[in-house]
Amino acid sequence: MEYILRTTNLVKNFKDKHVVSDVSMNVKKGEIYGFLGPNGAGKTTIMKMIVNLIKPSSGEIEIFGDKLNNKSYETLKRIGCIIEYPVFYDNLTSKENLDLHCEYMGYYDKSAIDKALDLVNLKGIDDKAVKDLSLGMKQRLGIARAILTKPDLLILDEPINGLDPIGIKEVRNLFKMLSKEYGITILISSHILVEIEQIADTIGIINKGMLIKEVSMASIRDDHTDYIEIITKDYTQAAFILENDLNISNFKIIDNSIIRIYDLTQPQKDISKALILKGIEIEAINKKNTSLEDYFLKLLNGGDLSA
Repeated sequence: MEYILRTTNLVKNFKDKHVVSDVSMNVKKGEIYGFLGPNGAGKTTIMKMIVNLIKPSSGEIEIFGDKLNNKSYETLKRIGCIIEYPVFYDNLTSKENLDLHCEYMGYYDKSAIDKALDLVNLKGIDDKAVKDLSLGMKQRLGIARAILTKPDLLILDEPINGLDPIGIKEVRNLFKMLSKEYGITILISSHILVEIEQIADTIGIINKGMLIKEVSMASIRDDHTDYIEIITKDYTQAAFILENDLNISNFKIIDNSIIRIYDLTQPQKDISKALILKGIEIEAINKKNTSLEDYFLKLLNGGDLSA
């Protein structure tokens, strides 16, 4: 298995404060790696160390098989990134900003500027100074700059901040396309867990500077129990029928209106039929998955993830 990015026992201290502690993460080639954690968990600090903006207190960073050091210029040229909020020359236009980026990156395919702007759906703004763009448009421009030089690795810190729902969907599809069609590896942090759930191949969960879990999304989906959720006002009688007529005991009543059945030996249609024949009024019955948000919150709270 080929890894594009690996960190080994990565540590960062600011004076006496431990911000990152012994983080060893592994990002595979071509995957989308979702980096999750509460505010202040250390995500941005780790990303800054990966792109050499700050130095680790100890530990190693390996990118494209080479250890990162003060002379890793060619390695860093192969990375596109947004760290925190993207900063531009406000009095210049979007194209002028991207043109400058090409110059200092030593990238001279200027046709890539229009292609990058098209990919993030920034059109018709050629004469607008960046200072006149909306927050969402500036965020799109930041993504355009990150992908402009066709990097092998994209590092994106909260890239969908400021985007409306349509923009979020467009950017989500863009990231999927860059990963699947162009083979670009993407390390992305976000507080919007439902978005990470839709695009990530692997997630790393960090809390208080420590990487507490690194797991594939496929594993989360496969290993964590699906359940059937029934919404009914007749929850007491429905529970009696489940236990006595259908011999189902592994269920939970939530908020006096929701029953979650974790024993899936009985088909949903048979459960629904049995309840209806007994006069139970069902508002809704659906099969559901444990979401990434459920998994994330349970893990941060120290819960048993095998449950």
